[in-house]
Amino acid sequence: MTGGARSGKSTFAERRAAQSGPGVTYLATAQAFDDEMTDRIARHRADRPAGWVTHEEPLAVPAALRAVTTPAALLDCLSLWVSNLMLAGHTDEAVLDAADDLLRAARERGGVTVLVTNEVGFGIVPDNALARRYRDLLGWVNQRAAAASDEAHLIVSGLPLRLK
Repeated sequence: MTGGARSGKSTFAERRAAQSGPGVTYLATAQAFDDEMTDRIARHRADRPAGWVTHEEPLAVPAALRAVTTPAALLDCLSLWVSNLMLAGHTDEAVLDAADDLLRAARERGGVTVLVTNEVGFGIVPDNALARRYRDLLGWVNQRAAAASDEAHLIVSGLPLRLK
C-alpha cells in the first residue's frame, strides 16, 4: 500500500489485514522523537483493534517479521524504516540488502503480510543531498516491495487504485 501523507493508506492496509481472518500482528517502525510524533503514534495505537498484537521495532524489522505467529502481519511503514536505517548509518547497499531480507521473510512466513509505504517521488527534486538520497533509496525499496508482492495499491484521498 503506497500513497502520500494522510492518503488513507494505513486505514486501507488495516482493513486488508483484518480481512485475512483473526490474528493480526502490527509491526510499527515509528520512533517518537518529538511531541507531534508521540501524538501520531498514540492515534495509530488507539485506532487499532483491541485484539491485535503490536510490536514496535524501528530497525530489526526482518527479524521481527520472522517472529510473527499470527496469520496476518501489517508493517507500517517501510518509509520510516528506511529513514531509521539511514539515520543509524546504514549504506544504501545495506538498506537494500535489509529490504531484500524483509521481503524474503514475508515470503517465507506464509500467511498475509501487508506493507505500508509512502510515495515520495511525485514532488519536486529535494534541495539537499540527504533528502535526495532518501527519496531515491525509498523509491528503490518500494519498487522491490511491489515486484515481490501479489498486490500493489496506490491510495489517493482515501481511494485505493489497484496497480497489480
